[in-house]
Amino acid sequence: MPSVWKLCYFSPMRPPALLALALLAACSSNPSTTATDTQGTASDTGTDTSGEAEPLVGIADLHLHMFAEEAFGGGWLHGQAQGPAEVALAPCDGGDPGDHAWLRDDLAPLLGTCPDKPLEELQLEVPLVAAIVLGGGTLISEEIAVVPGSKGETGEHADRTNGWPSLESWPRWDSIAHQQSWEGHLRAAYDNGLRLEVISAVSFNWLCMALREDNVKRPECNEMDDVLLQLQMANDFAAANEWAEIALSAADARRIVEEDKLALVLSVEASHIMNDGDWRAQLDELYNLGVRTLQPVHQLNNRFGGAAPHNTIFHLAMYAENCHIDTDCGLTTDTLTLGFDVDANCRNVLGLTEDGKQLVQEMIDRGMLLDAAHLSENSVRDLRDIAVANDYYPIYMSHAHFRDIMIPAKAAEEKTTPPWVVEVIRQSGGMIGLRTAHEETNTYEGSAVTNTCHGSSRSFAQAYDFGRLGLKVPMGLGSDLNGFIQQTRPRFGPDACSASFPEEAQCQARDERNSGPPRLGNDFDEHGLGNMSLLTPLLDDLDALGSDSTPLRYSVNDFVAMWERAESADRSGPADPADDMDPSGVTILPSHQLRKQELPEECGESYCPGSLLAGTSCRFNAECESGVCAGAGDCGNPLGVCE
Repeated sequence: MPSVWKLCYFSPMRPPALLALALLAACSSNPSTTATDTQGTASDTGTDTSGEAEPLVGIADLHLHMFAEEAFGGGWLHGQAQGPAEVALAPCDGGDPGDHAWLRDDLAPLLGTCPDKPLEELQLEVPLVAAIVLGGGTLISEEIAVVPGSKGETGEHADRTNGWPSLESWPRWDSIAHQQSWEGHLRAAYDNGLRLEVISAVSFNWLCMALREDNVKRPECNEMDDVLLQLQMANDFAAANEWAEIALSAADARRIVEEDKLALVLSVEASHIMNDGDWRAQLDELYNLGVRTLQPVHQLNNRFGGAAPHNTIFHLAMYAENCHIDTDCGLTTDTLTLGFDVDANCRNVLGLTEDGKQLVQEMIDRGMLLDAAHLSENSVRDLRDIAVANDYYPIYMSHAHFRDIMIPAKAAEEKTTPPWVVEVIRQSGGMIGLRTAHEETNTYEGSAVTNTCHGSSRSFAQAYDFGRLGLKVPMGLGSDLNGFIQQTRPRFGPDACSASFPEEAQCQARDERNSGPPRLGNDFDEHGLGNMSLLTPLLDDLDALGSDSTPLRYSVNDFVAMWERAESADRSGPADPADDMDPSGVTILPSHQLRKQELPEECGESYCPGSLLAGTSCRFNAECESGVCAGAGDCGNPLGVCE
């Protein structure tokens, strides 16, 4: 039975109104005119399916670390991907020193031994180095997960250990150290429309070496040992679950989805991937375990090419390996960059190495998919040249942020994706896995969704609509769950709209309660994207806000079509001229300081009028929805409680 007709009768998806219209067309008497005739579906996002197999229906998530409890020597993530919930999601031992996500006391050895710059001198120039040397594991463990709106869940995190079945405090959008992709979560995502999942085996030896020895299972911290173990776990998982199957080819993927199962595509993300010895023999081993895509680089430059620098902690890890200090542009501080050789624009000068170019060609020869995530811009240029020389072989990014939509501090990072890279991807017949972990974003004026709840699905909508309507690139999700990142925040509850600063978050949360679309009625409302089971509620919320999630719900077709193009011998010229991109229409947000000045003040402190609910600590009567802050002292000293 064709996939669209199977969906009509058997799919457990519970679509919102917009998707229901698309499915109504799919279940009509002429199934050959289904998804390709629906606004915003595969045909108008860059993939031409005319005259080909019937379009597939389902969500594709291009980046998930399902078995990351075995990453980093097995010492970071608490919980298991498989097993009964009461075991796999059991509470951890919070408190000092904790049984995971806790760094060793002496972190100075991780900064390397660089004779030209003694550590005592370096810490005077780089504040983060001083914090690592002087604060040690206790300080860094407590601070590593702290972001606006959250104290995080590393270090002691004693108030964040409720575990299954409670969702009172965990897992939530800010979980970076607890299991977010338990098999029950994945099954729920599948039951609600997920039809292709790229599972990426991951590790990073620098983090492994930073963890307390008591928590690490494999103290040698060999990234490839972690990777091979995770890949075997993925194979075992597929063998044990009849509703999921590892796809070894595009034809496999199409068949699996048409059989209404979940296609699993195996990938690798490691900074020292195939680092030592004969990489071809190691690629054979990965391929034999089912790997059909991988990233040549991750956080650091390696034998295959240059990485796109971003978080400062990776500058330190790179510096520990090469002792390089660059003064052409300041990434680590205002005046210098550690570890990476950058140009005057703070771009990594290293592209693909000779090994990297050979690896890419070998992947093409095998029909493997080329993931450009984390590549430096110079590496992307080299990758593009090889892809063009191979009749525009497809390139994709498994998890990406569009540069133009990010606020200036994030947009300055090379790891964000500029329009010219999107153009390369479209011309090659590739696609984007859009990161679900958005913080603040600029406003895309072409979106029907107002940018009024920072870090929530409203922020995700700005990026999604910019990609869909402006850049016109095929997209799936790039969830990166279990990937050491905070996720999409909620629109309701104490964490609502919390990506900017507290007073603005309070105003935005008040407005969501009073005039925003209502709650969905599930855990996404107050916990955001806390685990895999909440992928579809994210899309439901997009629709409720006024966007159109239909292309994402058909993104499995884009992925399989991309893979079929990779395996085809009939590629000739660009898949898409990509001459209709329009990156305009982005309004850059004013600074926090300017936005804060627009709020009223009392006792010299800004506040959001009528934003705090009963029972919340308050400073002034005007802060409370009731207008009464009982027990507050002069200017909020002591604090009161809203009636």
